[in-house]
Order: sequence, then C-alpha cells, then structure tokens
Amino acid sequence: MRRYYYYDNYYEPKKPKTVKNGIKAKTQRGKSFGSTWWSKRWISVLESFGWENRLQRGRSYARRGQVVDINVDKGNVKSHVQGSRPKPYKVDIEMKEISAKDWENAADAMAEQAIFAAKLLAGEMPEDIEEAFKAAKINLFPGKSDIKTECSCPDWANPCKHIAAVYYLLGERFDEDPFLIFLLRGRSKDELMDMLRKRRSEKDEVIEAAGESVLELPEAKPEEIAADFSFWEFKSSSDKFRFEMGKPEVNMGAIKRLGKPSFWKYTKDLSEVLSSAYMAASESINLDK
Repeated sequence: MRRYYYYDNYYEPKKPKTVKNGIKAKTQRGKSFGSTWWSKRWISVLESFGWENRLQRGRSYARRGQVVDINVDKGNVKSHVQGSRPKPYKVDIEMKEISAKDWENAADAMAEQAIFAAKLLAGEMPEDIEEAFKAAKINLFPGKSDIKTECSCPDWANPCKHIAAVYYLLGERFDEDPFLIFLLRGRSKDELMDMLRKRRSEKDEVIEAAGESVLELPEAKPEEIAADFSFWEFKSSSDKFRFEMGKPEVNMGAIKRLGKPSFWKYTKDLSEVLSSAYMAASESINLDK
C-alpha cells in the first residue's frame, strides 16, 4: 500500500466509510468532469494553479459519493465529506467576492453586448461571458489567491482529497445552475438580473437579440402581465409591423424573462412544458424561403 510522507511522518491511506445517500458525481469515468463549457472551465482553472495531481485524489471520492452535502452561498461553500474516520470532515471554501464597483462595471460591459444580456436575462450562460468581465478589467473565475480553503482532516496538502471532491461536484452543480458561479463571486441570480434589467430599458436591441419581434414590452411584473394577458395583444397598425422569421438566439426568451405566471399551478416549469413545442416550431422554419 502506498504511503504518503509529510516531513518525518507518514500515514497509510485507509478505505473511506460508505455514505448513505451521499452525492455521487454524474461523471463516473474519465478525467473530464461536467458537461457544459463553464463547468469544464472551472476545473481547468483549478488545474492551472498546479493542482492537477492533488485534484485527482478527490476524483474517486466524488464518484463514490463520499460528499455528504454541499451548501453554496455568497463567496462561500460549506460541505461535509466522509473519510475513514467515523465523523465526516468539515470543508470550508471561501472565494473572494467581486467588489460592488467592479460588478457595476461588469454589468455595463454585459449590457453593451446585446446577446450577453439577452441570454442571461433568459437564464442561459453565454459562451463568451468572460470577455465581458475582461472588458471591465476583472475575471469571472477566481485566481489562485482568490480561494481560501480549510478541511478538518489531518492531511496537510491543499487541496486535500476532501476539498478536491467538493471542487469536482461544484463543477457539476454549475452544469445545473450556472448562476452559482456568480453567487460565489458575490451576486445572486436575482441581483444580477435586476442589474441587467435596469440597463435593458436603455437598450432596445436586447429584445432583437433574443429573437423576439421589436415590440415594446411592458415593464409590469410577471404576475401583472399574466393577469390581464395584455401582452398577447398587438395594438399597432399592421402597416407598421415588420418581422423576419428565423431561429432565435435564445430559446423561449420572452417566457424565461417573464418568469412563472400567476395562473401556472403545476410543479413542472412552464418553460419545460413548452420547450418541445418551441423547438419543433424553430426546426420547422425554412430560412431559404
């Protein structure tokens, strides 16, 4: 059995205790974790710090389900990871938050590029989002000095396998909710959306970039719009109305921006219900005609 040496001491690694209902990684084979560009980017950023060998030690822990829980908040991740001892180890990952001023600059940069704002307002992560942050002279993903970690295990290596396991599972959490990246850097999804909506009112091209007709959308709250259905009515004269058929850059952009309507009482999200219909309609468009 391999022994890990620290100065004049060594320990023989022991098999970790099995965790009931632990969080198992969806990626069970290979080196790559996550399915989206931003989750893969997260892992590649960590590896760029020279942590690749240390991260590998946590890969099996992530796949075995040794992580008991993960709680993400602004600038902080708290987790418990089961090792060979009876009590799970406490893992605390702190990430430096982007300052309020820099967030304003980043929001300005995102709003300047219509497609960035359109996709974010529709709940999607643009592929070139990092360019907007670079334009504001900041980074969305953290640098090595922006991350501080602590684990209650006796392993002095940083990151230890318990912290590394949480890193990998965070990447898969980002797949499910890319806005967790923003949260770790100091802004919740709602806060970011509010920042962009305020800037959206000054940029009509955001609506065009989302693939919608250039109609002036009311600024009422989603429940107010849903209550009278006035947003379905087109009141302008038909001779002034012009549109082009084409696949939208953002699927169901208007519905995602409006949010859940007050009349929708079902557990399944409305956008999920309508997704296949929207996709079928988009695929049926013949752009050559």
